[in-house]
Formats: sequence, structure tokens, C-alpha cells
Amino acid sequence: MHVVATAGHVDHGKSTLVLALTGMDPDRFAEEKARGLTIDLGFAWTSLPSGRDLAFVDVPGHVRFIKNMLAGVGAVDACLFVVAATEGWKPQSEEHLRILELMGVGHGLIALTKVGLVDDEWRELVRLELEDHVAGTFLADAEVVEVDAPTGAGVDQLRAALDRLLASTPTAADRDRPRLWVDRSFAAKGSGTVVTGTLAGGPFAVDDELVLLPAGTKIRVRALQSHQRTLPSVGPGHRVAVNLAGVSHHDVTRGGALVRPGQWFATRTFDGLLSVLEAVGHEVSRRGAYQLYVGSGEHAVNLRVLGAEAIPPGGEGLVRIHAPSPLPLLPGDRFVLRESGRSETVGGGEVLDIDPVVPAGRARPDRSVDRVVAERGWVSADDLERLTGERRSPTVGSWVVDPGALAAAVDRVEARVAEAGGLGLDVSQLGERDRALLDRVPGITVEAGRARRADAVDPLASHPFVAALADSPFAPPSPAETGVAPAELRELVRRGLVVERDGVYFSPAAVDDAARVVARLLGAAPDGVTVAEVRDALGTSRKYLLPLLALLDGSGVTRRRGDVRIAGPRLPAVA
Repeated sequence: MHVVATAGHVDHGKSTLVLALTGMDPDRFAEEKARGLTIDLGFAWTSLPSGRDLAFVDVPGHVRFIKNMLAGVGAVDACLFVVAATEGWKPQSEEHLRILELMGVGHGLIALTKVGLVDDEWRELVRLELEDHVAGTFLADAEVVEVDAPTGAGVDQLRAALDRLLASTPTAADRDRPRLWVDRSFAAKGSGTVVTGTLAGGPFAVDDELVLLPAGTKIRVRALQSHQRTLPSVGPGHRVAVNLAGVSHHDVTRGGALVRPGQWFATRTFDGLLSVLEAVGHEVSRRGAYQLYVGSGEHAVNLRVLGAEAIPPGGEGLVRIHAPSPLPLLPGDRFVLRESGRSETVGGGEVLDIDPVVPAGRARPDRSVDRVVAERGWVSADDLERLTGERRSPTVGSWVVDPGALAAAVDRVEARVAEAGGLGLDVSQLGERDRALLDRVPGITVEAGRARRADAVDPLASHPFVAALADSPFAPPSPAETGVAPAELRELVRRGLVVERDGVYFSPAAVDDAARVVARLLGAAPDGVTVAEVRDALGTSRKYLLPLLALLDGSGVTRRRGDVRIAGPRLPAVA
């Protein structure tokens, strides 16, 4: 499937030619038929002699409807450029050609219409004029087909020429990242909201969950049609009618976009490369009432030239553009800029950076993915794909990291671990990025949640507080009495070298010994033992016994019943 836009001056026969080629009148409105003038976009389709399917987007030629023309050429594969032999090259012929070039259209052919109304000499003069005007453009070597639609002369030759053109025109790529710029929205009786557009980037399928931008409305695909055929799914490069559930047609306007959730970054500010047309008789600067045309939409924007004050006619320069609502863009998208005060097409160009982070005074954007990473330092692989359209393998964890930022982060983590000394650094104190770097820092080991240098001496390996608790198991000294640092004490407890209950600290061996003593007592008195009996057996005081019994209760060794302790499910067996 290919989508081809018509282009050319008003009343040069674009719609008549589409009707002759397809049998379908692209003029949809009564006013268009009454005035014999295309006002809005029209659509038609046909099959060529080879069997190749072709869809037309018929655009208005009058200067007053230039915004509608711009809405129709944002996602086409090629153009059918129409020039009437009776009038030759006209102002809108020139503007349409420049717009097509600015939008990146690179394939097309020329139909010389109304040839039945002129003689051979005049027709030859018009062809020579055509050659002069398209020289140096993508139409310079385009095939020219002479047509007289009312009589049918040349129509078959034009079909054959279209077949040859599209045989060498690439079809839309499938990147599994669909985007449909809406060019029409209406309510269909019995179906609800229907939108149309040219699908690019990937497929849509019935029951897909989508997002309507810029509003962010979540919607569902109820049904799909292409060329009036109901289909379960439609691939990129097709004209599509999408029946939507979850939104009113009043809330969907031309210029909106349907995308999959989470795949696109919607931006209000982007950097681009602007080429100014030579025909513009003045420099382009931030002063002006500019209209941006991208996708199928028209947006009033503010513009700033980067690195200079202005761009001269015929020149190009970097610009930063601020739009009023978020747009799902990608580097490489094409745009056109018009100045509404002068009612002229200023120029157009290519989107370079959809989320600039460098201030305008220092920004020098390009389409390099490495630049995007370098300016951010760290960027998740998913975000990078949304920003650039390119998938990179993560460098660290889920992030793609600039080499300089990575080296600095490794140095930072290494320094923090070194500062922590032999006790090591609690890795929970590190951010997510720094934790992901631990296995990249040379000479670092991570044990029990602490990172330390491999050659560091562990100060807890034979800590004096552990020895003091072992020496006095049932009347243990307090941390204050032995001068234990708070960080060391927390780590001793965390490692299980020390057990704490109600502010009293025991060695694990003391708790185990106490459990065995209680087991012997309960062997002799299975109905239960009192606190006093356990105290006397251990030779301790209530100050230490009550926390110790709480530890035994909590671990299931004992259970409390009134004033006595009875056997719990984990009471050790008596030897």
C-alpha cells in the first residue's frame, strides 16, 4: 500500500484527475461541488494495473486553504504534482512544491492536465517552463504525463506511470511503534466516534488500548477499516478509519494523534533544523507570529534561533520551538513553519531533539543518540528509545550511561566505600544508580548488605562486645559500659552476632542455653514454670530475665499462660 498526495495550483484539475483514476469524487462537501473548488482534504483509492493498491489524499490548491493542504501531506509516500497546460506554473504550484520538499517527500510524478485545450506549441512551452521550475528539486527527473481527464486521454498512461513510480518508492516501515495523526473525526450512526488518518510506524488491531494525544485520553479500538473493508488489524502505510470507544468525536480534532501507551514522549518544546526559503524576503528571527505544521496539525508557536539572532533567506539554522500542547514527536519528523502576519511559508525542516535539556544559549542539537546520553549522563533504555526512536542496550542496570558520567560515578562510590572503613558501607544508603555500580568498582566486596574494600579488616570479626556478652551470658553488660559505637552495634545486631530485646543485648549462645534450661525445667514440670523458677535456674535477675523470656516467647520456644511459661512448638528436646 502507498499513499500519494496531489499537489498544485487551484483549478488545475487535481480532484478531476483523482475521479478519473479511481471513479471516486474526493470532494465531500456540497459547497465544494457547488463552487467547483476543493476546500478540505479528500480521499480516494484504487488498484493499479500491477495489482498494487494506492490511496490518494487530495489537497486543496487555493492559498486560503493552505493549512488543509499541509494537513494532508505529513505522512505520504509520494506526490502527484498537477499543472494545467492552460495556465502553466502558478504561485501555488511553487508553494506546494516547496512544502513537499520541506516535508521530506522525495518521490513523485507530474501530470500536465487540460492538454486538450491548448495546441502543441503552447504545450511544449509549458513543459519547458515546468523543467525550469522543478530543476534541482526531487521532481527534476520526474516523469511528465499529459492528460485530458474529460476525454480520458492519457489516464491509462498516468496509471501506468503511477505503477512505475510506486515500484521504486519505499513503503512505510514497521517499527512496532504506531502513530496515527488524525485528519478527520466524525460520528458514524450506530458506531460512535470514527477518526481517519494515515497509519505510520506500526500496526493497529481491534481491541488495542491506545492514548489520544494531546489530551492523554485512554481509548480502545472498537473496529478498523481501510478502503471500506473491515479488518482485524491494519499495518503501517494504510489510510485507516478507526472506530474508537471511550471518547466523543467532539473531543477529537485534526492534529491529534493515536499512539500506544508508554511508547511516545509528548513534548511542548523541541529543537530542530530550520531551512528558510529563498523566496522569503527577510530574515527569520524570534519576532513573528508563527504557525507550526507537523503531522496533520496546526499550532501557534514561539520560536528562538539558536546560536544566532536570525536566519537569512535561503539559509538554515538551529531553532527551539515552543508549542502550546504536547506533541508525540521523534527526531527526523518533518515540519513546516508559516508566518501568519505575512501569510507566507517561511520554511521548514527536521526535528532534532524532542526534549532539550541544555539551555538555549548553549544548545547545539543534532540527531546523535550519543549526544542525548551525554547531556543527561544517565537515561533509562526505555526513555532513550522514546526520545530518539533508537533502542540501546543498557550500560548499567536499566540505564544507558555516558562514559564520563559512568567513570565519575564509579569514583564517587569507591570513595564512599573507602570512607566507611572496615565496617563497610550500608548499601541501602546508596541511591539506585550507585547500588547498580557496586560490581563495577574494583576491589569491592558486598556481604550481608554492606560494601567494603576486599583488603579491609572487619572490626566486628572479634569484637570485644561479643566477647563480653559471652563472658556474662545472663547478666550481660550494656553497650555503654563497653563503649560500642552505635554503627557497630547496629551491624552486630544485623549480622546476628548480638541479639537485642527491650534494650538488653545477649549473645545468641546465651539465648540457646536459656532455651535448653527451660526445656529441662518443663520436662520436670510440664504444666508450666514460673519466672522465679527460671530466674533461679539461670542465676540472673528479672532485669535480664524478662527480655530473655520475651525472646523465647517470640521465637516459639515457650508460650505464656497466665503466670507461667509452657512449652512452645520450638522447645528443644531434652538430652
